[in-house]
Amino acid sequence: MQLIKDKKVAATLAAATCALLGTQPAQANEQKDDAWQFDTAILYYGESDRVQLVEGVFNAKKDFGDEHIFSAKLVVDTLTGASASGAVAQPGVQTFTRPSGNGSYQVNAGETPLDDTFRDTRVQLSGQWTQPIFENTRVSTGFNFSNEYDYLSIGANASLARDFNRKNTTLSFGVSYQFDSIDPVGYAPIGLAQMQLASEFDSEEAFRTAFDATRDTEDKDKDTFDVLLGLTQVINKRMLMQFNYGYSVVDGYLNDPYKLVSVVNDTGLTLRNLHENRPDERTKHNVFWQTKYALDSGVIDVSYRYSTDDWDIDSHTIDSRFRWNISETSYIQPHFRYYTQSAAKFYEPFLEESTPLPMFASADYRLGEMDAYTIGLKYGQTLSNGHKWAVRAEYYSQRPTSDGTAAIGVLNDLDLYPSIDAFILQFNYHF
Repeated sequence: MQLIKDKKVAATLAAATCALLGTQPAQANEQKDDAWQFDTAILYYGESDRVQLVEGVFNAKKDFGDEHIFSAKLVVDTLTGASASGAVAQPGVQTFTRPSGNGSYQVNAGETPLDDTFRDTRVQLSGQWTQPIFENTRVSTGFNFSNEYDYLSIGANASLARDFNRKNTTLSFGVSYQFDSIDPVGYAPIGLAQMQLASEFDSEEAFRTAFDATRDTEDKDKDTFDVLLGLTQVINKRMLMQFNYGYSVVDGYLNDPYKLVSVVNDTGLTLRNLHENRPDERTKHNVFWQTKYALDSGVIDVSYRYSTDDWDIDSHTIDSRFRWNISETSYIQPHFRYYTQSAAKFYEPFLEESTPLPMFASADYRLGEMDAYTIGLKYGQTLSNGHKWAVRAEYYSQRPTSDGTAAIGVLNDLDLYPSIDAFILQFNYHF
């Protein structure tokens, strides 16, 4: 009985090891080593009265022998709904010009300004090749391509991993480069330029002249360079740990061309709205720790990530899963994740007319102080033919908070930091 139990633990830990290293364990009586393996998934993500996303994923993988492994992934997603513009809520109706300059939309009194023109379809393709080059040493190279109506992204990566200590210790080093080209609707707005309203001009021609003067028609792009150092260690037959350090440098156009920041008077009423402006460089550091522990009946998976950057955004993430095997062929997996971050040094929920205009300012809630929680449950099953399926349902709650900026005048009666609640549903099938 003890031998059977040890084999179950070893198999569970082997699966955990492969999950950390991004490989698949050999599975007897399920699939041949040289057979193609396919993973498919459909994901729904829906925020209350905001963004809705539907995403399809298709992943293919094949071992051509001697650990020469090729994998490819295709992702297609569509987003619809309304996205927060960054402008501050007001006690009266507000009018905003659409990003293209063609037409306008209104926001009701007391409501957070949302741009209801948010529409997007993204197609992403990536591929990876992994093979040994020396004994206990593997190299991996890959590419990725992503395209949507106003964004193009092309990247490449390479990594090296070496096993030590009878393959109980793995050291890895990886680099990646990403080039992104941004082509915003209506061209990129000049940072901190005033949003123009057609109602304030005598003619469409005069408005268009003023609107065009706030636009920068030059190409907008950015470069991202990442470095990752990793250590994976088998502690004992039940426990596995991983430690990573990541370094990232981003240079180029980092503004969100669709975000605004409001300028208010001493009573809190909006005088005008400006297009945000962010620094054109960002350097990030992060450290990551993960532990997987195999029980007789499942696996405990806990991780922690700390991230910091020169925008003064510090974040902490705790992620935990407990996979409990209901039977030899099925399991359930509760999931809990907690995330918290500080605000960027140039984050401003609003600007005051009485203070000088800063060089950089953004009211994008994603750059503000916040806490976020995810709680969910996953159920998975292995079929008699070796195929696997799983479904997970999760609830996500994001709670933006004040970074210490005091509300003034009428803003005291408005919700400047509205929460966001979302439901996530995903179905996976592996064959």
